[in-house]
Amino acid sequence: MESGNGKNRVLVTFNGMCLVAFSWKVHPEFPLLISANRDEFFDRPTAPLHTWESGLYAGKDLRGGGTWMGFHPNGKWALLTNYRDFSRPMTGEISRGRLVLDFLEKEISPENYLDEVVSSKVRYEGFNLLLSDGDKLFYYSNYGDLPTEVKPGIHAISNAQLNAPWPKTELAKQQLERLKPDGAKPEELLAILKSSQTYPLESLPTTGVGAEMEIQLSAQLIRIAPNYGTVSATSVLRNKTGFTQLLERSYGWDPGDYRDISFSFQT
Repeated sequence: MESGNGKNRVLVTFNGMCLVAFSWKVHPEFPLLISANRDEFFDRPTAPLHTWESGLYAGKDLRGGGTWMGFHPNGKWALLTNYRDFSRPMTGEISRGRLVLDFLEKEISPENYLDEVVSSKVRYEGFNLLLSDGDKLFYYSNYGDLPTEVKPGIHAISNAQLNAPWPKTELAKQQLERLKPDGAKPEELLAILKSSQTYPLESLPTTGVGAEMEIQLSAQLIRIAPNYGTVSATSVLRNKTGFTQLLERSYGWDPGDYRDISFSFQT
């Protein structure tokens, strides 16, 4: 897919989440709620949400070997999004999906793991990383400063830093705020973040992909011919006892053509 900026660049991505809204320790009954979209080329080889031999629940990037979001029965979870900045050359030598996978499969605290990530941040293309041990939640971007602990609240992230005021992330927070956690269901969480509305260029960031592409990528639910867009979405509900419900929906080019996979487990 060409960026449309006149430089004939190809927009290269990997299987990362690209829009995430989450509620962290806001509601006493449901300390964690997540709704997330994954944007990618439809023909990129991936495996859907499944149980790994190591016990975690995640999809898999069959090209890079990592994952975009995963949950372990020990309470740990992690997700990442790409940081979009095509004004810089792409020099990453390690798949960003390894950041999620390695954290979930290691016996290591988020703080100590992030120390390792910070020391090797130049080995990855731009990323935003959320890591939790189930009790604390941390955020780090190799386009930012040091890791920070995420405070309770409703947050959103796309392809810039956490809570950057992009139109679709601001809308995502509003959509999540409107849901009533007492009766929240995985299907309801999955139904948000599906607006196809695009926004005028003056309200958008400049990420180096060109004006036309910037506008197309400003929608929550993306379709860019011939084969790029929102390929899947995931919802997560975890209640105060640690019971966790995961629902992943994989889309065809027509968003009405989809397949659901669900898992639940007790941490």
